[in-house]
Amino acid sequence: MSRLFDDLETAAPGTRVALDELIENARWNADGLMPAIAQQHDSGEVLMMAWMNAAALRETLQTGQVCYWSRSRQTFWRKGETSGQRQRLVEARLDCDGDTLLLKVEQTGPACHTGRRDCFYIRLSEENGEVDREPLIAPEALYGKPR
Repeated sequence: MSRLFDDLETAAPGTRVALDELIENARWNADGLMPAIAQQHDSGEVLMMAWMNAAALRETLQTGQVCYWSRSRQTFWRKGETSGQRQRLVEARLDCDGDTLLLKVEQTGPACHTGRRDCFYIRLSEENGEVDREPLIAPEALYGKPR
């Protein structure tokens, strides 16, 4: 296994590593995927988590429009392609272990397929889970049919 991320732990600010080297040494799972957390760039609000492969990451960095990998459809998922609720990339970051991406985005409308602003609307306690907010937009209005 590469020592790149170990070496970066003690690297000085301003140290640069080529994108190809980072992608090659990143810790992708057995399916070639990595979790990507989408966060609203100005408020810090965590919007969602999805999966990216190297090609989706490269497309996102090149176009500025966030592209994920859909595990259920086994194809690229360009956020907002169906619903219009796009994510514009402001900044992308890789964590210290090279196994999780943080995408700081400008979210248009709801990020969640349920029509809610974010995907984390079920608050957990010791006894239960509670839905704590209404959708901003009905899913049928986003996708044209019930999901």
